[in-house]
Amino acid sequence: MLTSLSIRDIVLIDKLDLSLAAGLTVLTGETGAGKSILLDSLGLATGARADRALVRLGQEKGTVTAAFSVTPGHPACALLDEQGMDAGDGEIILRRQITSDGRSRAWANDQPVSQGTLSDLGALLVEVHGQHDDRGLLDASAHRALLDAFGGYGTDIKAVAAAHEAKRATEKALAKAERELAEARRDEEFLAHAVDELKSLNPLPGEETELSDRRSLMMQGEKLAEDLGGYQEALAADGGVDAVVRGVLRRMERTDAEMARLLTPVMEALDRAAIELGEAVSALDDLARNLEFDPLELERTEERLFEIRRLARKHNCQPDDLAAMRDELEARHTALEAGDETVKKLRAEMKAAAAAYITAAKALSAKRVSAAKRLDELVMAELPPLKLEKAIFRTAVEELPEAEWSSLGADRVSFEVKTNPGTPFGPLVKIASGGELARFILALKVVLAKDSSVPVMVFDEVDRGIGGATASAVGERLKRLSEGAQVLVVTHSPQVAARGDCQFQIAKGDVDGETRTNVGKLTQDERREEIARMLAGEVITNEARAAADKLLTATQ
Repeated sequence: MLTSLSIRDIVLIDKLDLSLAAGLTVLTGETGAGKSILLDSLGLATGARADRALVRLGQEKGTVTAAFSVTPGHPACALLDEQGMDAGDGEIILRRQITSDGRSRAWANDQPVSQGTLSDLGALLVEVHGQHDDRGLLDASAHRALLDAFGGYGTDIKAVAAAHEAKRATEKALAKAERELAEARRDEEFLAHAVDELKSLNPLPGEETELSDRRSLMMQGEKLAEDLGGYQEALAADGGVDAVVRGVLRRMERTDAEMARLLTPVMEALDRAAIELGEAVSALDDLARNLEFDPLELERTEERLFEIRRLARKHNCQPDDLAAMRDELEARHTALEAGDETVKKLRAEMKAAAAAYITAAKALSAKRVSAAKRLDELVMAELPPLKLEKAIFRTAVEELPEAEWSSLGADRVSFEVKTNPGTPFGPLVKIASGGELARFILALKVVLAKDSSVPVMVFDEVDRGIGGATASAVGERLKRLSEGAQVLVVTHSPQVAARGDCQFQIAKGDVDGETRTNVGKLTQDERREEIARMLAGEVITNEARAAADKLLTATQ
């Protein structure tokens, strides 16, 4: 419910703080007193378009704050949670500020929000019904949801949504399969050649690095082999260095005994050297044999290395990924062979999913037609007491073009009326006049009230152009509505005003030479006087006061 409304510097209101209660609240006052200012202020706080003309003359800015109390699980709390804002314990405070140059700012629970978010919150908290209102019941796009809420066939709606999602999934899968098959057919020759080429080469992960390292080693081996050959040639000169040492030893051994005795240490060293030199020459020969350079092996290694690199460039991948590329291309080539079967299978699945969706949608349509008949009967029962006895209300359920079928079904739902015999049905907003429109809305709201989550309903002059029993019928229905939601009504009808749980009087007066609009809550005696004024006009008579007493007594 709307617990309070604070207004600062809006049109003729300089400062106003209203505390409101549950039930039916009536707002009365003479024509031109400023009742519309209250509604404009509430609209501003709940996201309506900001007009700088609302700022009181001579002021830089105007501000409106509306405080609401809702249950913690209310959709408005969920919206605040989605926006990352604190919903508290169901206390929602909306504030809007507009400057004299037209700039606007908005807050929800003291956190800045966009005008769009404020409007979304406002739509969840307040419904304003009047002859100029183009939202809520007058918004044709909302009629299907209203009928569905009334019908209470949520299970069928979920079934249609699930069937629609399954249908969309199979359509996407089929489109993907057909696209891939078409691409595969365009590339069939390339795929066959690429698979044969990769399978023939059979590249392995890590092979490119291994071949590159082997090639570098072999190219280094060629240079090392040349160096070893030079070493061997030098050591083999003059019969070989070990042969020279052995020759010197033999000559020393042929000397006389005395000289041989003196040369013994030298001979022993030379003998050891000869042995070491022989081993060194042998090791050098072994090394030369092991590092023998094979040009053919280098050529084979380079050919495979360069071929791997070429294919990597061709397929725009890393050499180590060629094996995976081969598997992928082979799978695509294989899929091409099985593609027709896959597409055929998916077409069958899509046909079945489409049939399941149509079945679910038709079942939902039947539920909607049945609910529409019940809704029409209930609304029609409300019309005669509201002086709409010649009017006919109907809920039109029509099949949409197939291209417009959705997860919500295949139906367009619209509320239509005709107000006189012989005239055609038409949209509610176009056929009914201002006063009739307000009463049609009231009848609908009475029927649909139990299915609404909006806690506050505002009716602007719903009793316009009527009186007597009809006005009493309007008041009675507003009172019924207030049992399930807070209802605020701007009225000129004493029969409606008398139904209120509380009443505010809106009056215009002069304050320090300036015109101001004031709003005051009336006591029971003040209510009697105000209702008497509404009955009698400018001069309030005792008869009018007595009639006011009677109205108040009869409606309490």
